[in-house]
Amino acid sequence: MHGKTYQQNKHTELAALADAVVSYAEERVRIEPPLDRPMSEAELEERVGSTISADGFGGVATMRLFAEELAPACLSTDHPRYLSFIPCAPSDAAVMFDLVVGASSIYGGSWLEGAGAVYAENQALRWIADLVGMPQGAGGVFTPGGTIGNLSALVAARHTARRRARSGLRPNRVAATAGAHSSIQSACDVMDAELVGVQVDDQWRLTGPNLRAVLEKHGPESFFAVVATCGTTNFGIIDDLASVAEVCREFGIWFHVDGAYGGAGLAAPSVRDLYTGVEHCDSFIVDPHKWLFAPFDCCALLYREPALARAAHTQKAGYLDVLTEAPDWNPTDYSVGLTRRARGLPFWFSLAVNGTDAYRAAIEHTLDVARLAEAEIAQRPYLELVHGRHLSVVVFRRVGWSAGDYQAWSDRMLAEEFAFVVPTTHDGETLARFAIVNPETGEDDIIAILDTMAPAADRPLDGVGGAGVTSGYGPPWAPSADTRTGRVSE
Repeated sequence: MHGKTYQQNKHTELAALADAVVSYAEERVRIEPPLDRPMSEAELEERVGSTISADGFGGVATMRLFAEELAPACLSTDHPRYLSFIPCAPSDAAVMFDLVVGASSIYGGSWLEGAGAVYAENQALRWIADLVGMPQGAGGVFTPGGTIGNLSALVAARHTARRRARSGLRPNRVAATAGAHSSIQSACDVMDAELVGVQVDDQWRLTGPNLRAVLEKHGPESFFAVVATCGTTNFGIIDDLASVAEVCREFGIWFHVDGAYGGAGLAAPSVRDLYTGVEHCDSFIVDPHKWLFAPFDCCALLYREPALARAAHTQKAGYLDVLTEAPDWNPTDYSVGLTRRARGLPFWFSLAVNGTDAYRAAIEHTLDVARLAEAEIAQRPYLELVHGRHLSVVVFRRVGWSAGDYQAWSDRMLAEEFAFVVPTTHDGETLARFAIVNPETGEDDIIAILDTMAPAADRPLDGVGGAGVTSGYGPPWAPSADTRTGRVSE
């Protein structure tokens, strides 16, 4: 029985609750994950009802409620056929260590309170900085995600630009392309800054010449940052980083590189040359929860000169003097926000456990699968590639399909828990898109999904129509359990 006061409840049934939680976590890591499906609020209300009560339900009963009713209403982002947005496929080591971080009550914002955690996080950040080619003095912090990472970098950039600007000037513009992540516009809105668009080249990249034209038109002194992307979310495009860096150096403008998704490709020798010029950036982000096999939520933010970020972000208050007047490395001095979980530790633990060679191999494998997807699409007459692949995002069209056809196809695959592949849009056209970052996504998964788009006469299993798809092309079968291949322990 659980007690009637907090103190009574604190350790009541602890052994049983620990068994329930750890058993669930271990089983979840070991199993072939079901894709599951979303439920409406009405469905959940009927199945679950109210979960908050005066007396409480007890730990084991509440854990059972989550496992049996709530978890199945959440999609498994580590399912090998979850190919929408940017999936999250954390390693076994990262998942299990996330339990340790939660149990340890570590405040990760200051060296005084979390020296061991900060030390470990900084080693993981150093590995990323070395991949980028940043100097030994570079450093940063793990933030909740790319949105906060980009915002924090731009805050540091504007603070620096205004300190250096001539008297009377207050730089307040950012240059980026339409392919930049939506968080760049969001950051500018929050900062009341102006985002100025730059036309892309014929390969859809930000380039130095096009950037120069925009800066000279508006006045380079009015810009405090240029944002380039190494791996756009929609297409995986890597900007011409070298020529952009050269223009930024010429005009003395902060060069920020958003690698939230694509930055992980720096670890893959097969594509490393695409990133030439990234080593000149003033700040850089990459999300380990995307393609570096860490759990949500984790963005690595790095600065070439961390002192500039510290000047912009350090919060001052009497009760903080013991921290801000010390020479220690305090992560909260380098981003927006003061309260901080040691969110980089699961990533650090996975790196330490598996080694960087395993990371390189896993990323190269996903690139191999993306190459296979591109080749499969190219040889199917009813499919067309929209743009050449840079990394592991592949965007293509199904000839003859309308926006409604794509949506019905996507909806049916999810309803049958076969795959999760939502449509995207580009220049007003609805398209199909794969984001392949899970090492357990295999060639068979890609082929099986592409087969569902085939004309009825060409499908592996004929005669089952795509109900609700106006062209009659839908997933041809409801998968059995053994078609849902899962993630195997690393």
